[in-house]
Amino acid sequence: MKTLSDKNNLQILHEDNHLIVVNKRVGDIVQGDKTGDKPLSDIVREYIKEKYNKPGDVFLGVIHRLDRPTTGIVVFARTSKALSRMNELFSNRETKKTYWAVVKNKPKEAKAKLVHYLKRNEKNNTSKAHSKEVPDSKLASLDYTTIKELQNYTALEINLHTGRHHQIRAQLTAIGSPIKGDLKYGADRSNPDGGIHLHARKLTFVHPVTKENITIIAPTPDDPIWNAV
Repeated sequence: MKTLSDKNNLQILHEDNHLIVVNKRVGDIVQGDKTGDKPLSDIVREYIKEKYNKPGDVFLGVIHRLDRPTTGIVVFARTSKALSRMNELFSNRETKKTYWAVVKNKPKEAKAKLVHYLKRNEKNNTSKAHSKEVPDSKLASLDYTTIKELQNYTALEINLHTGRHHQIRAQLTAIGSPIKGDLKYGADRSNPDGGIHLHARKLTFVHPVTKENITIIAPTPDDPIWNAV
């Protein structure tokens, strides 16, 4: 028998009275945009409404977003109290986010800290990483470690120190290692599903209400490259 989450194509990683965490698929948009495509927030809202038989509108707060071609952990708030507290945790960088990326060209160093100045181009929705500060740029910092070398690719684990627009994508391109499938940032070919091999793998934070330490890990998509990682 199909469960509600199966029916909605939702992979729920954590659910309690205050938060719901899902594993976003390639192509899902977290919040509604000009495309008019149904966002993940609406799908989660419908799931809660049906599961808990809630009349009227269901409250669901969007805390953070992931780029459309990216997969992995997305956290939503089920109460306004949880939303305001989680917003604080994210803005004060009191959460620990770990990403996995598969890149085409092996970085020169197996592990390193990358520091750039990112300048956003609103017109084509990209960010460019500069080695020195330029007007309207913002400091961007991350560290990466090689987790596996595959036949034609390298898998990296990335910890973000700042949260800039397209930060991981822009910074890896700046060192000559674009993410697999990321045409926008220099990959030579797209992935069949239109996604990129960037996955929000792990999130650690203190629960905004219960104060428990929460660690969430999102399984990678089922494809030959991720399966090899």
